[in-house]
Amino acid sequence: MEKFAFMLHPLSLEDMQHVSPLIRWIPDGVLEFALRHKKPFEVSHITGIRSPYAEAEGWFVGCPLTAKQMMTLPEEFVMDRIIETGKIAEELGAKILGLGAFTSIVGDAGLTVAKNLRIAVTSGNSYTVATALEGTRKAAALLGIDLAKATVAVVGATGSIGSCCARILACEAGTLLLTARHTAPLEELAQELQPSSRAILRVEKDPAACIRQADVVLTVTSAIDFPVDPADFKSGAVVCDVARPRNISRAVSDARQDVLVIEGGVIDVPGDVDFHFQFGFPPRTAFACMAETMILALEGRYENFTLGRDLRPGQIDTISALAAKHQFRLSGFRNFEREVTEETIASVLRHAGIHRVQGSAADI
Repeated sequence: MEKFAFMLHPLSLEDMQHVSPLIRWIPDGVLEFALRHKKPFEVSHITGIRSPYAEAEGWFVGCPLTAKQMMTLPEEFVMDRIIETGKIAEELGAKILGLGAFTSIVGDAGLTVAKNLRIAVTSGNSYTVATALEGTRKAAALLGIDLAKATVAVVGATGSIGSCCARILACEAGTLLLTARHTAPLEELAQELQPSSRAILRVEKDPAACIRQADVVLTVTSAIDFPVDPADFKSGAVVCDVARPRNISRAVSDARQDVLVIEGGVIDVPGDVDFHFQFGFPPRTAFACMAETMILALEGRYENFTLGRDLRPGQIDTISALAAKHQFRLSGFRNFEREVTEETIASVLRHAGIHRVQGSAADI
């Protein structure tokens, strides 16, 4: 039996209501104080993961800091808490640890965590990129968007996930727009991509201006509060939100019924898996970053697979092949814990004035 662990943390104080509805009555300051002083803990035991080649069990381990706390508290304190959480995974018998949400972002993106643990560590970003791009391609096809002729925007293009998406899309898109908080790294990325790019590359300083031009938008920023005006999106656009916390608010979907918003990286897990913890997905499905940890465990590849900020397309190809081998697959489209159905696709096409194209949501 292969063994793994995956690190969770509350993205916001509202997430703590999954623990108990009574938490909503606790003042934010009191709850933040309590989380800062709470010790890491085992969340649940994961059972039933089975591919044609191996079986695995695992554990969710909890780092009790919100995304905001991870970005605002002293980095040394946050890193110590993440490493402390990782040591719980070691004690449980895990041989590889996946870093969830902001635990894979703070500091040096997992390198320090790996140095301080006796087990392998991965961020899950490789499979996150693979499935985000797979979902984006399929969603674009359903709306009749030809990526080879389309304008594609990567918002947060200088991050680990964003820059890797940009490297791959530079070989697929008609025009590729890159935007992020700081311009200098964007210019460096564009210069790196230019020699081998088939796409016309442009750097945009203003994310809103970038979004307004795009037929396809991938949002991958680590910003806690990323303001997006629903009016900025083109009619008939596809928007893939890969970030956690989300970059795209529910208001975009509610206000723009002519835009298809999907979440990146929702995966079917093989076997009769039971997470013994509810994180908002249907049974037997997980985030792609979680799935990467499971895939590596099933393969017996107990190694530091995805760490740091330099993520390369070759890693995407490797994890995609292993995912197919162990029968992990993209689990349709979802948007704010809701399934994107055939009716949803048809509604977007109708509101955007697009004639029905071949294919359906069932083709995912």
